[in-house]
Amino acid sequence: MTNVTLTPAAAKFIGRMVRFSGEPEGAGFRLQVSAGGCSGFNSEFTVEAQPLAGDSVVEASGVRIFLPAESRLLLEGVTIDFSDTPTRSGLTFINPNQAPCACSSSAGTSVPSHAHGHEGSHAMPGVVSIGVDAIRRG
Repeated sequence: MTNVTLTPAAAKFIGRMVRFSGEPEGAGFRLQVSAGGCSGFNSEFTVEAQPLAGDSVVEASGVRIFLPAESRLLLEGVTIDFSDTPTRSGLTFINPNQAPCACSSSAGTSVPSHAHGHEGSHAMPGVVSIGVDAIRRG
């Protein structure tokens, strides 16, 4: 079983997504994560009536999350949070196993490789955000 942690804010967001999706009782939040990008994850999510073939069901904080095999491996030990600020609203993944990366080739992102002593001025390493607008309805 995947060791993934949901913050109360993430559990509330996921629960609302499932509840207001119109899917029947027992539906879940399908989270597909793949390796990529400076932060380590490319992600998308949908609400599904039931897990798809090969998905594992993780029940955490009162919500059901459907995880494909690759997602289970990548999310091992990761904390899923939800942030809602004036400029961003979405899921955030905090990966304690990921080393900080200094990306110089990432489109639209500039993180100096020698940014020592400026921890407060850059995004936390290992954090990925997924906007609410990434939701697809089938």
